[in-house]
Amino acid sequence: MSKVLSQLDTRILIAPMAGGPSTPELVTAADQTGSFGFLGLGTMSVAQAQKLIDGMGDGVSYGVNLFAPQDPLEITAEVREFHQLLQREYGVAEALPEPDYTNGWEGKLEAVLGAQNPPAVVSSTFGCFSSAEIRRLHDAGIEAWVTVTTVEDALSAQDAGADVLVVQGPAAGGHRGTWSVEEQPSGLGLGDLIETMSLAGVNAQLVASGGVRTADDAATLLRLPRVKAVSCGSAFLLADEAGTSEFNRRLLRAGGETVASRAFSGRVARGLETEFSRAHGDDVPAMYPLLNPLLAPLRGREDERMAYCLVGEDVDKLAAGSAAEILAQLRG
Repeated sequence: MSKVLSQLDTRILIAPMAGGPSTPELVTAADQTGSFGFLGLGTMSVAQAQKLIDGMGDGVSYGVNLFAPQDPLEITAEVREFHQLLQREYGVAEALPEPDYTNGWEGKLEAVLGAQNPPAVVSSTFGCFSSAEIRRLHDAGIEAWVTVTTVEDALSAQDAGADVLVVQGPAAGGHRGTWSVEEQPSGLGLGDLIETMSLAGVNAQLVASGGVRTADDAATLLRLPRVKAVSCGSAFLLADEAGTSEFNRRLLRAGGETVASRAFSGRVARGLETEFSRAHGDDVPAMYPLLNPLLAPLRGREDERMAYCLVGEDVDKLAAGSAAEILAQLRG
């Protein structure tokens, strides 16, 4: 049994949300209420990650989430053609960005292992730790959790020695945690996915993630095989302690439909439908992480037509208030 999971007062966790919503204040609030939360370090620099980790208060139990390294993107004719369309219609930069495909993985792992108050858990998204990396984490007393969306990925992570598998379903907000950019995520519902994993020989402890809005939602998932906790991200986007921008808070309060599309980043993600996603959702090739920097100047103007507001299904059910109040509602 995961030591972290066995020591919790509640089986509701606060998921990592990269790009701002996950804050030390939100993670600390989770710890103070008997829950467990994650800092989303995937999109930030190593220096920024180091600063956040160093700033975690003594005695706070928390996790961090990292984005696994990505193979360099093949710049296909389809990518070039869509870039040219963006230039014609939106005036984006003429040159394609040159991203760091490592996502700062090694530097962030070193920051974790050298921290004065290290996290109790390091989780990965978009891929898995190596067995050697898991051994290093274990030697430091840190658990390794891995985000999975398929049976195959779950079995691979289990074989690598992962302590817990975070099973992410299609209703989840943000990026689907597929292990390649090109992969088209399965639409299999979260409950069915977990049942399928059980039948396929996945015997690791599971955390269910995606679409949890009510205490009944959580209770249903907790009855599934090997599910020890549920992880909620979107449910905390309007929390007082969350770092969600005021622009996105306004969009979330207004509500609307969500869509799973490459139109947000070039990788399949679920967010509030926009004019841009409606116009180009079927056209965007697998081009993560190139699309965000191309569209960033336009999105910086807080134009709702180009908004980048990643959130799961049932936006109308999101509650505002303190993290403790939202956790209480999800506990029932």
